[in-house]
Amino acid sequence: MADEVEVVHDGEGLAVIGSPSAVEHFLNSFGLLSVSRELRLDKLRSALDTGSKAAEAAANISENAGRYVKLTKESAEHVKKIGLMPTKTKGISHAMLGAPGSISKWIQIEDGPASLLMNPVLLSSVAGTMAQLARQHETRELTHLLVAIDGKLDDVRRRQRDEVLAKMDGASFVIDEAMAIRENGGDRQIAWDKVKSESSTIATVQADALRAIEALADKASETAGVKALATATQKIEAEVGVWMAVLTRCFQLQNEFADLELDYVLHTAPSSLDGHRLGVVAALQERRSKLVARTTHLLTRLDEAGGVAQANVLLHARAARTVVNSINAVGRSIEEFHVPFAGAIHRESLTNTRWRDAVRDPKQLRNAAAEAGPKVAGLGVVALAGTGALIAAKLGDQNGE
Repeated sequence: MADEVEVVHDGEGLAVIGSPSAVEHFLNSFGLLSVSRELRLDKLRSALDTGSKAAEAAANISENAGRYVKLTKESAEHVKKIGLMPTKTKGISHAMLGAPGSISKWIQIEDGPASLLMNPVLLSSVAGTMAQLARQHETRELTHLLVAIDGKLDDVRRRQRDEVLAKMDGASFVIDEAMAIRENGGDRQIAWDKVKSESSTIATVQADALRAIEALADKASETAGVKALATATQKIEAEVGVWMAVLTRCFQLQNEFADLELDYVLHTAPSSLDGHRLGVVAALQERRSKLVARTTHLLTRLDEAGGVAQANVLLHARAARTVVNSINAVGRSIEEFHVPFAGAIHRESLTNTRWRDAVRDPKQLRNAAAEAGPKVAGLGVVALAGTGALIAAKLGDQNGE
């Protein structure tokens, strides 16, 4: 066959190995070439015993091209259709594919350019390298997110964030140094020795930020009264960006730490790589789940507070608008924040109820009556009879309408 590729899937991304033209054709057929990165197959040699059969296979595979793609939910669904089969390497699926005469129709074949299935150690090394590339991809996404968040913070909030992040400056400097040593071909043992104790520093700051997010959720749910909610939601709007920036930076550093950790294991203990790779991915997913859960909980509590404001427009039109606008602003920020961690979420923005519509709503009238007493209750009866203008004359001035 003119085009043959070997495909490896680890749940996060896809590695495609074969001749340069075959790899390009395959990725083009799925619209993934432009978002792919080079998979340095030659690096696998140094991770394996040069006297082993795996090392011989590594020499063969390095003659081919390799590219890696971090899959989205949509592209992952397309990839499922190519018929990947589970391997003995946990979490790894594999396929040999050929395209006879057409780059758009790929079929299963029995053998191909790399024969990874015949070399479990090599397959494990490819999987470990893919895990590193996934961490690097996520780090880049988080860098873009940090820039976006920073642009929304005023100088006061930026200083507040930087005071917290100052605790992690040491860890950040050490990780950057270790990555520079690795990229320039330095000693991996020395690079790892520099960073191995920094994980607890990052975790501590991350835990503090998660507690701060939870405290904001408590503030939203415990505040009573629309005017008090307006004050509270404005403060939450100002503060949430700080803590999302801190969490983003924490996760960025954790990805860089994981990249170095996997690289170290790949080159010093390849027989332990599969278990280590799975453990690293599971730990990052657990942190990711906590982060998404806490921010989602905050958004849920804010939406509940927004419902209270929406139901009490008659006496608190301005305050209700403030609540809704602040909650929607926080909601948009959290939606953007979730993209690198859990994909896009779809939340319906809260709407501002116009005072003239509220005055015709029996529920709004009952809520106003319950708060303001018999006078407003009497006016509510008149409004229900169709004379909303009378209420407007009595209450409109205090609500700015």
